[in-house]
Order: sequence, then C-alpha cells, then structure tokens
Amino acid sequence: MKFRDCFEYIASRRTKELVITSAGNCSEMWWEVTHDADGVFYLEASMSLASMFGAGIALGVPQTPVWVFSGDGAFCMNPGMLMVEHQMNLPNLKHFLVSNRCYGSTYEVRLPNASSNDYAAMARAVGIERVYSFDKLDSLKRDFDSALLAPGHTFILLEVEQVGKKLKEPPMEGPEIKYRFGRHIERLTGVRVFDESF
Repeated sequence: MKFRDCFEYIASRRTKELVITSAGNCSEMWWEVTHDADGVFYLEASMSLASMFGAGIALGVPQTPVWVFSGDGAFCMNPGMLMVEHQMNLPNLKHFLVSNRCYGSTYEVRLPNASSNDYAAMARAVGIERVYSFDKLDSLKRDFDSALLAPGHTFILLEVEQVGKKLKEPPMEGPEIKYRFGRHIERLTGVRVFDESF
C-alpha cells in the first residue's frame, strides 16, 4: 500500500493516543500528514529504540494508548526489542513496524535480505500473540478495530511502498520535542513529567 495513504488513514483514526516515531520516513511522513508538534515524540537518531522508549511511556501512563512506529531499517538493528516487549506485555502498547524494505534515513538504500525478512513470523516466534499484517489499505481499514482497539500488546506489520523521495524532517530540535511532548502528557493524563523547575 502507499505509505502516505496508510499514515493518513491511521492518523484519521487517532483520538488520544500518544505517538512515538522512529528516525527516517516514519517521523517525516507522520509530520507531513499531521503536523502534530505536541502529541508526537519524533525520536530522530533512535537507532531501533523507538519501541523501548514507547514502552517506558506506556508503563508510566497505563490508561493511555501508546502507538509506536518503527521502520524496518531500525528494526534490523535490534530485533531483540520484541523479546522485551513480549516480556513487558503492556496492554496499551501498539507497535507498528513500517516495512518498505529499505533504510529511509539513507535515501532508501535496500535492506539486507530484504525480500526474505518475515517480521510477523519473528514477532510470533518470540511469543507475541496479537500480530497483524497489512499490505493493502482495504484490509487495514477492515481490521483496524480488532487490531488497535482491543486491549493487549499488539504488533502490526504495515507493508508499504517506498516513498521515492527525501521527505522533510519535523522542524524541531530534540529539547523542543521533549518539552512539548512532556507537557502534552501532563495535560492529557495528569501525570507529572517535569518537576516545577521546568
């Protein structure tokens, strides 16, 4: 499915979910589609740790859904993230793996073993029970509710086409993203993120 169409649909279904995006096309496409500067942590230079960062957030605000978007380029750096996610088994964590079989941060250089990597099978192999795979927008729309609205840690594979161009990065530096996102969590959940000195 087309990357932008996929993100546009998912964004249209978002209500109060906190969003974490990994470096490269995930962050850049989410910004292009939503221009959300508060409820999203654009984890640039995430080096495959977006879902671990998201797990920490999900643990801290257990009543709030947390959506994490990782590219498959990031995933290849640390597939062990799935073992930690499974062990934590956070019911409010939904991990989207956006697979376009390339490194979006480096102008879509092809991934090693790209055509053979079966990310859904990897998730099942570590014991994750709620695994969904979508390569067509129609099937994503049809099964969105069962995949995203039911409680339980969930791994969702999104097979998308390559973008074919370099997208613009979100126009914010790390400290600004941190404070905007932290303040958003405080307003949304009432959970203190920063002490009063900030």
